Amino acid sequence: MRVPLSWLREYVDLPATETGRDVQAKLVSVGLEVETVEQTGAGLKGPLVVGQVLTIEELEGFKKPIRFCTVDVGTANGTGEPQEIVCGARNFSVGDKVVVVLPGAVLPGDFAIAARKTYGKTSHGMICSTDELGMGDDGTHGIIVLPPEFEPGTDAIELLELVDEVLDIAVTPDRGYCLSMRGVARETAIAYGLPLRDPALLDVPPPNAHGYPVKVSDPFGCSNFTARTVTGLRPEARSPIWMQRRLQKAGMRTVSLAVDITNYVMLELGQPLHAYDRTRVAGTIGVRRAQQGEKLTTLDGAKRVLDAQDLVITDDRGPIGLAGVMGGADTEIADHAEDTGTTEVVIEAAHFDAIAIARTARRHKLSSEASKRFERGVDPQAAAAAAQRTVDLLVLLAGGTAEAGVTEITAPSAPRTIAMPANHPDRVAGVAYGRETVVRRLQQVGCDVYGQDELIVTVPSWRPDLAEPNDLAEEVIRLEGYENLPSTLPTPPSGRGLTDRQRLHRRVGRALAGAGYVEALSYPFIGEAVLDQLGLEKDDARRRTVTLVNPLSDEEPALRTTLLPGLLGALRRNDGRGSHDLALFETGLVFRPTGEETKAVRLPVDRRPTDEEIAGLDAALPRQPRRAAVVLAGAREQAGWWGKGRPADWADSVEAARTIAREAGVEVTVRADRHAPWHPGRCAALYVTVDGQETLFGHAGELHPRVIKELHLPERTCAMEVELDVLEQAVDGALQAPRISTFPVATQDVALVVASDVPADAVEKALREGAGGLLESLRLFDVFTGEQIGEGNKSLAYALRFRAPDRTLTVEEASAARDAAVALATERTGAVLRGA
Repeated sequence: MRVPLSWLREYVDLPATETGRDVQAKLVSVGLEVETVEQTGAGLKGPLVVGQVLTIEELEGFKKPIRFCTVDVGTANGTGEPQEIVCGARNFSVGDKVVVVLPGAVLPGDFAIAARKTYGKTSHGMICSTDELGMGDDGTHGIIVLPPEFEPGTDAIELLELVDEVLDIAVTPDRGYCLSMRGVARETAIAYGLPLRDPALLDVPPPNAHGYPVKVSDPFGCSNFTARTVTGLRPEARSPIWMQRRLQKAGMRTVSLAVDITNYVMLELGQPLHAYDRTRVAGTIGVRRAQQGEKLTTLDGAKRVLDAQDLVITDDRGPIGLAGVMGGADTEIADHAEDTGTTEVVIEAAHFDAIAIARTARRHKLSSEASKRFERGVDPQAAAAAAQRTVDLLVLLAGGTAEAGVTEITAPSAPRTIAMPANHPDRVAGVAYGRETVVRRLQQVGCDVYGQDELIVTVPSWRPDLAEPNDLAEEVIRLEGYENLPSTLPTPPSGRGLTDRQRLHRRVGRALAGAGYVEALSYPFIGEAVLDQLGLEKDDARRRTVTLVNPLSDEEPALRTTLLPGLLGALRRNDGRGSHDLALFETGLVFRPTGEETKAVRLPVDRRPTDEEIAGLDAALPRQPRRAAVVLAGAREQAGWWGKGRPADWADSVEAARTIAREAGVEVTVRADRHAPWHPGRCAALYVTVDGQETLFGHAGELHPRVIKELHLPERTCAMEVELDVLEQAVDGALQAPRISTFPVATQDVALVVASDVPADAVEKALREGAGGLLESLRLFDVFTGEQIGEGNKSLAYALRFRAPDRTLTVEEASAARDAAVALATERTGAVLRGA
């Protein structure tokens, strides 16, 4: 909601010295989110005056039309002589009143005006458009043409209200009443402790039998419908400048007088209105639900097929508008013109159900200023005042006559009351406000309060968000100032820290961050499209998803079964923005339904659910294992003066899995595998030992080229995904810290020749077992293939480190341990000591 400060001052007598920044601070203190304060006309310096065009000479010989004009600016130029100005616009004629900026002036953007020679003439100033004055779009995209009543030489800065401050307020869904000047003025008056001049306090005639005929068939969808008729409007009448400027500052375009008035009153009182050309309405105006498949052309020109849940405005022919959202083209107010303009209008001011309007707006993807207000709650008692205000402005500005008939159809309703202990806000805030303060603050927001220890609070009609005692407590707390609440930190009970599971998860995150990965958090939603792009088979378990009833996006209606889509999306976005060397990780839950889930039951809210009810709710939930995943692209090691860099490859993704496993003190077994979305020849299955059995822990490797192409990823992108719950099960007791020995290490290197299809992991396992307890560590440092070792073979070179905890090893002991390791590897894998 954009709020011009000059308009706000009409309802609250703010001190003359108060600036927009001061008002912003006050409104923020009472809970409104004032995002910015815009200074309109900043840097503007006159002379800027009204001028009357006396002559226009068309200049020939140029690529675009150019006009040389003489303009009467009164005595503003110091001489009283006509001002000579060159102008390229063509939307004005001789005799028109325009806005002229004279030499010596400065326009917004530090644009200084001086006499200059152009197109063979000297231009002493400029005839201005709305864009040049920073006024916003008025729909003409041309020169400002003023009404004829203004005299040449009149100060245009004051006339057009160019210098002002506009507060841009982000109105939250529960504060819909602040989508109006009336609502913001009420909050301002409370913040400053000043009286409010309520613009809705008007003398409204009572309904009678002579009003325009209206039939409401759905009183739940439309609880109030007021109709007024104005005749004898001047078709040529235009919106006055003050109204145009207020609409522009509030972010709305001027259209025609009748439409501008309805928009103005909506901004002023918060009540959306609609004006129908009475000559285009056939018979009784009705409110009902649409028939399935009915059609309506709305004011935006779109032909819409209606749903049976849509609330519509009708006449004898059928729908003429989407209630609370947008009117129909058949009854549109005609543009001002003496021969074709609208001279008779029917004003609609109604109150529609918020949920019905919200669903209709979303169903038709048609958000309007009206629907935005109805969704958040409109004062149902403001309709009659808004209709009266509209009638008064039409009579004043368009010379119309208000017909005596007044139609008002209202569904029976009673004021909402809330019972609340007087000390309830004190108990919520932990502050002793006292009954007097509570009553005073509730009365300030429009409540009627009765009672002593137990208060009976009648909620004002414009506050549908006040529904229970906690809502009333929040009003008291925010008006007393959130900043005045004491900061009291809870004291945690002793002896309770992180669980082993939580510690493991934190260690995993720190280890990956320490290895150079950057954590990326993604939304837990996916769609079928990304599963297709990942190349998952039709029977893949990851395609069995939990679908949401109300997804944020129709393209991603399901909960994720893998972390990779979100991470790969983050990698793609960062690569597209110029970051090509990427290593990202994420830990989080995935959702894997088993098919055995039961239907969830609705839990009671008036008591604590029983253990059986909670267990039933748990049984309805899918399995939610916690996983960790990484994605890599670009360089893993940067090039520099220290040497060449190295691109990321599949081995880095496997090493990331080992990094995670080391945090749990668990060894990972790596085997070749074929598993989407990884490359068949560069995919590793990762296993850990759980209760003596090898259990699949996850997969790592390079992604399939087809997947990389479908997802528009960098070439050779690699990924890893593992299940932390399985890792946790593999933990055998407490994690042992490494022991630092005081005795020296003995290093022995061996190179073993094995067949190409023998996994290096099998050779390593045999070496570890054969070396015995003296082996401290084992590392594969070279893999070689070539003619020297024969076709179909490979050479694996390992560095073995031996150390005893209680003595220095002799060469013989280290050699014996090495020979035992080689012997077992030879027995199990057919390995041959290279060079033997």
